[in-house]
Amino acid sequence: MYFYVLFKNMFIIIGLGNPGPKFKNTRHNAGFLALDKFAEKNSFPDFELKKKYAAKISEGNFCGQTVLLAKPQTFMNNSGKAVKKIIDNFKIGELIENCKLKIENCIIVVHDDVDLPVGKIKISKDRGSAGHKGVESIIKAVGNENLIRIRIGIASQNDEKAEKIVLKKFIRQEQNLIDRATDKACQALDILIKNGLDEAMNQYN
Repeated sequence: MYFYVLFKNMFIIIGLGNPGPKFKNTRHNAGFLALDKFAEKNSFPDFELKKKYAAKISEGNFCGQTVLLAKPQTFMNNSGKAVKKIIDNFKIGELIENCKLKIENCIIVVHDDVDLPVGKIKISKDRGSAGHKGVESIIKAVGNENLIRIRIGIASQNDEKAEKIVLKKFIRQEQNLIDRATDKACQALDILIKNGLDEAMNQYN
């Protein structure tokens, strides 16, 4: 996700997942995978835990803009706690009220989606959570207005329930597909930062 801060020229992008080696490379961590790839492609520093955000943070420069990448460490179902900490730290509400802050495409969340096949991505705005607990937590914490999501497909070919799918790893036959999907997510972020939501949606929806 990102905020565009007029006087700071800063973007904040948040990817969703679960912390710890137990969950590494599981389907629910597609948001983490996308942010890791974006950081690597653009030579960002290693992620470091910042307790005040309850998230791992990597900050760098992209196309002349300061970009802060965040991976919440609150576990998926409590992602909203970390997002709220970030918003509160930057005093987003106060700046909006005082007309010192302009937000375009206010929040972007990069996350997995069991309703999309592996390898597909979709960009949406102002949608409900569709049962995604991490997105639901964010909506409860900060609202849904201007909420933009890059959704990365993780659907299994088997008819399994969502709660069983999300904590499984991708099988070998799916690995190339998820790699392509995270590549697409990085490209979509690139376009969102450079050219805005409409162009990104035109290319990837």
